[in-house]
Amino acid sequence: MAHARYANPFRPGAGHMPLYLAGREIEKEEFRRLLDQSAILDNLVLTGLRGVGKTVLLDTLKPLAIADGWLWVGTDLTEAASLSEENVVVRLLADLAVVTSGIEIARETIKKIGFQARGERAAKTLTFDVMADLYAATPGLVSDKLKATLDFVWQCVRNHTDAKGIIFAYDEAQNLSDKSEKNEFPLSLVLDVFQSVQKRGMPLMLVLAGLPTLFPKLVEARTFAERMFRVVFLDRLDEHDTREAIVKPIGHAPSGVRFTDDWIETITQESGGYPYFIQFLCREAFDSAVQNRGAARKLAASMRDITRKLDTDFFAGRWARVTDRQRELLIVVAHLPDCDREFTPHDVVAKSKEMLAKPFRASNVSQMFASLCDAGLMYRNRHGRYSFAIPLLGRFILRNAGLDA
Repeated sequence: MAHARYANPFRPGAGHMPLYLAGREIEKEEFRRLLDQSAILDNLVLTGLRGVGKTVLLDTLKPLAIADGWLWVGTDLTEAASLSEENVVVRLLADLAVVTSGIEIARETIKKIGFQARGERAAKTLTFDVMADLYAATPGLVSDKLKATLDFVWQCVRNHTDAKGIIFAYDEAQNLSDKSEKNEFPLSLVLDVFQSVQKRGMPLMLVLAGLPTLFPKLVEARTFAERMFRVVFLDRLDEHDTREAIVKPIGHAPSGVRFTDDWIETITQESGGYPYFIQFLCREAFDSAVQNRGAARKLAASMRDITRKLDTDFFAGRWARVTDRQRELLIVVAHLPDCDREFTPHDVVAKSKEMLAKPFRASNVSQMFASLCDAGLMYRNRHGRYSFAIPLLGRFILRNAGLDA
């Protein structure tokens, strides 16, 4: 079939599983070690910039956990699900119900442990409604009610299955935060509850994936979080794994399209080793190769067109929300030699004196950095140091300013 013959093997969508997942063996091995814990001392944080493959890796860990005898629940943590403590409770119980709703429990069992569920049926399964009833019937604070409900759920799971434990896996976990002005502390609730049930021997593990702001938020909410999580920072792929991510998917493509060494080298350099950019550039290059067979298009011209499309699809929307003065600041940052790693307000002030007739003052830079962090363009990675929250943003800024390095 013509469609199958020319099917593009690259998938640059948000969180889409590539046909071949390059690298990440070290990260998967780290997760396997966590699965072997006899008592849950370490939970997992997967963190990194956008486009580095956090969601894909999280999806890859799920079958590893299930094959090892764990139950896996979870989803994306939206801002709506994180607004309040009660919202988080609903999220946790709704996710749990997916794997527990087939477990039958007798009404007498519920009464024995002090719960009074609504309804007159002699037996129930451990559905969301039953867990919500158990939660509502428990006296105390939200944390007390959730701990007791999780305790009961685990006892039922342990008695009716051979599961090693339950993994609660949440993507976009940086959306979870305390809101003291509203007297809502959903992040602290999650940390307090899971630390408590783990201390009591329940094998309920947290796996959280999110932007680099995630772990500092965890520690800010509860200082013990520093000892509660194993942090795995996903970085760009090295050159070998980048080449594998380019070559492997087209190796068996029915179209017969193959990239030349020049194409592979160019995509390796232009992508910076970031999985999303690899997929994007390869998809466009594949389509170009299929549709221009026999045409003597030069690689450089094709890559300029592809990069322009990447700028429009990935960067332009974020850049459009930046004020003129912020853009001027970001152009200065983009000229710093370590802009892709980290930089300080002092670095920017010094560079602006070289570049601008009206340089920035330290107080201006600090205020603008705070605004750019709120806008998701930067994050503060440790005291006084900042990094771009978007990979290869510096390159885009220079291109957009007509200053391509």
